[in-house]
Amino acid sequence: MNIRIVLLAGVLIAGSSFAQEAMQSMNQGAMQAMKPAAMHGMDPDQAPVVAVDRFSEKAAHLQLRTASNGIPGPNEPVDFDTGPFITQGLSHEGKVVRYYNFDVQSTTSAPVYLLYRKGEDQPVTDQLVIIDTLPGEMGYNDFHQVWKVWVPKHYVANMITSAAKLRKAGYKMEKTDALRNMPVVPDKSVARTRLNGESAELQRAWYKGKVAKYFTFNEAMLSLAGTDVPVSPIYVTFNVNPNQPNGGPPSGFRMEMNSKQTHNVPSTLPGESGYSPLWLVNVYDNADWPTVHDFDTATKAKLLAAGVATVNCPIVFIAP
Repeated sequence: MNIRIVLLAGVLIAGSSFAQEAMQSMNQGAMQAMKPAAMHGMDPDQAPVVAVDRFSEKAAHLQLRTASNGIPGPNEPVDFDTGPFITQGLSHEGKVVRYYNFDVQSTTSAPVYLLYRKGEDQPVTDQLVIIDTLPGEMGYNDFHQVWKVWVPKHYVANMITSAAKLRKAGYKMEKTDALRNMPVVPDKSVARTRLNGESAELQRAWYKGKVAKYFTFNEAMLSLAGTDVPVSPIYVTFNVNPNQPNGGPPSGFRMEMNSKQTHNVPSTLPGESGYSPLWLVNVYDNADWPTVHDFDTATKAKLLAAGVATVNCPIVFIAP
């Protein structure tokens, strides 16, 4: 064989091998360059924050915004430590209690999704929980039923930021009986009081690729009663009875002179059997207001209306 042909063939083979190696190296480099971008989750600190309005016609019942009642505008921060968002009442034993008022809520919970890597028993570190509705949207509720979602072991926190994408991914989901009271509120809102040393800081959830802010209230462990959010009775009365002109909630709760003390009486306290922050409201005649000092006297007052609403009112203070 001609030595020139042999040498030429060797050069071509070597060149071909070199080209293949070069292409493989380039492909690996491209893959490495692409991999971090593809595997990074969204940074919650850089994500937009959703607008929230709890007082619109679609969201509010007792706290509907009007031109004259001073309730904050759409997406304005809310100070829930001011009226009408916090109430001072009496316990079943007659002790002073305070509770926030997050308005009427359904007994049908909304979902909240917690992500777990396969084989792990703690949620993915740094992953925000995921919700699917905001106040005023169909199906929204402050009370969220916990769903566990099992993601692959290589899952990177905050890669998924919406319930729609979570469902589309087809991951195994497990519905639990656990409930969380997590009212979604405008950013920078405050509700400073809690029982048991719980943090009052705003928390964050993903909602359709944006961050939603919410409060947590863990004064008691909550679970579904069958399929419904459990309720507990409360007895209240107003400055004007509901059967009178301009009566009921618009007239405000009846209070002691020069005081914020009402004679509203919840039937249970956190830690007691049957406690729920979702109160089933019973209205008694304000003519009996002077005689009501505890649960026993509240049940003896003339009842005007029973079970008129279910209102989210977590108790956050109990006098010693």
